[in-house]
Amino acid sequence: MSRQGSVDDIESQQKNGMTSSATAAPVEPRHRQLADPSPLGLLAFAQALFLVSLFGVNPQGVTTPNILIASLIAYGGLGQTIAGIFAFIHGNTFGATVFCTYAGFQLSYALIYLPGSGIIAAYTDATTGLPTADFLTAISLFIWAWFIVTMIFTVAAVRSNLIMLLVLVFTDLTLLFLAVYYQTSIAACGTAASAFGFVTAFMAYWAGAQALWSVTNGVNLPMIPLTKQEKSA
Repeated sequence: MSRQGSVDDIESQQKNGMTSSATAAPVEPRHRQLADPSPLGLLAFAQALFLVSLFGVNPQGVTTPNILIASLIAYGGLGQTIAGIFAFIHGNTFGATVFCTYAGFQLSYALIYLPGSGIIAAYTDATTGLPTADFLTAISLFIWAWFIVTMIFTVAAVRSNLIMLLVLVFTDLTLLFLAVYYQTSIAACGTAASAFGFVTAFMAYWAGAQALWSVTNGVNLPMIPLTKQEKSA
């Protein structure tokens, strides 16, 4: 084989290689799809609130609420923390803020009744063994602070959808009556707080079920958007 032939063969191979690489379809990188954290966050919120509201009306004569600590920490607090972190990853500022905030609320509420925290012990009368009046006032102030945060969330949700807005509105009412109950010891306010808590939990269950069912079996519960959605061409 001549030298010229070898050169021509090499040039031909290079041209063919350049042509094939130029005409080959570019390979698009595959990104791992992250799951929607909304079902976990909403259902964890609903479950914890349902149990708190249930024990608020003393079901079957049960008056000791300490069993709630397990649910508030293991599902309400931990579940919403995970949902909030993944909402941050998804770029969902509202969801991340709400889930992480209520995770903190439920964890801190559970911590109050956790014997090892010493919080209730600090407010217990050594003579009677019962919580002092300062404890009720302190709990009331604690809940008022969370009421303010929830009002901020409510304003942020006015252009989302009706179900989510109602979740936050009824959360406002639940916290409002609960704070008044601890401040005044009016039994009717405690009953109202539990009633609004049940409604809030139902709305949150609804929103969580919609977020889960829509991606698992195509069932879409109405969420009723509060803004007109643009129709795609």
